[in-house]
Amino acid sequence: MKLVFAGTPEVAVPALDALIASDRHEVAAVVTRPDAPSGRGRRLVACPVAQRAEEAGIEVLKPARPRDEDFLARLREIGPDCCPVVAYGALLPRVALDVPAHGWVNLHFSLLPAWRGAAPVQHAVLAGDEVTGASTFQIEEGLDSGPVYGVLTEQVRAADTSGDLLTRLAFAGAGLLVATMDGIEDGTLKPKPQPAEGVSLAPKINVEDARVDWAAPALRVDRLVRACTPAPGAWTVFRGERLKLIQLTPLPDRRELSPGEIAAAKNSVHVGTGSHDVELLWVQPQGKKPMRAADWARGVRIAQGERLGAHA
Repeated sequence: MKLVFAGTPEVAVPALDALIASDRHEVAAVVTRPDAPSGRGRRLVACPVAQRAEEAGIEVLKPARPRDEDFLARLREIGPDCCPVVAYGALLPRVALDVPAHGWVNLHFSLLPAWRGAAPVQHAVLAGDEVTGASTFQIEEGLDSGPVYGVLTEQVRAADTSGDLLTRLAFAGAGLLVATMDGIEDGTLKPKPQPAEGVSLAPKINVEDARVDWAAPALRVDRLVRACTPAPGAWTVFRGERLKLIQLTPLPDRRELSPGEIAAAKNSVHVGTGSHDVELLWVQPQGKKPMRAADWARGVRIAQGERLGAHA
């Protein structure tokens, strides 16, 4: 089939690569978000999908909005049979959805109807799901509510961050997306409506959502840190400044500290929560690079009774 691929971040690149490598399909063009400011100089930089497409010599379309008439006219000129989508980042209007004969097919990183929305992997980690996965589905105007073509499952490991899990799903999901395109082309794959039961939502997790509440149980604190790694980054406050929390581990056999209280030894830093203590492993002070928590604690010389989480 002739395809127009839509995607923006790094997580969409494995699927684009898999479609480019497919013997059965032609990626005629790629749709991404417009270039965005990046770095200290705020220079406009193309997104990872656009960079990969340009390397492969594929036409790149960057509409400010997918309803822009110039974009729609070019899409109609290309005449795609289907438009596979991975993390494009913009809502598609009906006028765009109607262009390809087989519509737009999204690779979504959850087992639909669970975790519909922008942050399915983060919410799966935050909720403590033991199994998640990926789904391909026909895009309609509702939020991730279209009929499903195929699914795959993935175990959530105890130490997984959302970044770890999303990387595995991106590569496994690339194969699922190619198989879905194959099945659509030869007519062997028909989408099935999502069940009405089991719907859950996964809205974007913002910076304020990523602030650690030390009165919460240790398990909840651990899940929040892993769910928010690498983005937006879990954080707390120490001496009036933000401290990013990169990695910690619960200590189920230790409950000696009150919520937020810090105890620093030569090679360890423990913090109290609403249940048992946790050990900080990696942190990132404001304006500095990531470092081992024990090195950070030695540098700041933590006093007895000091706490994390005091208001800035």
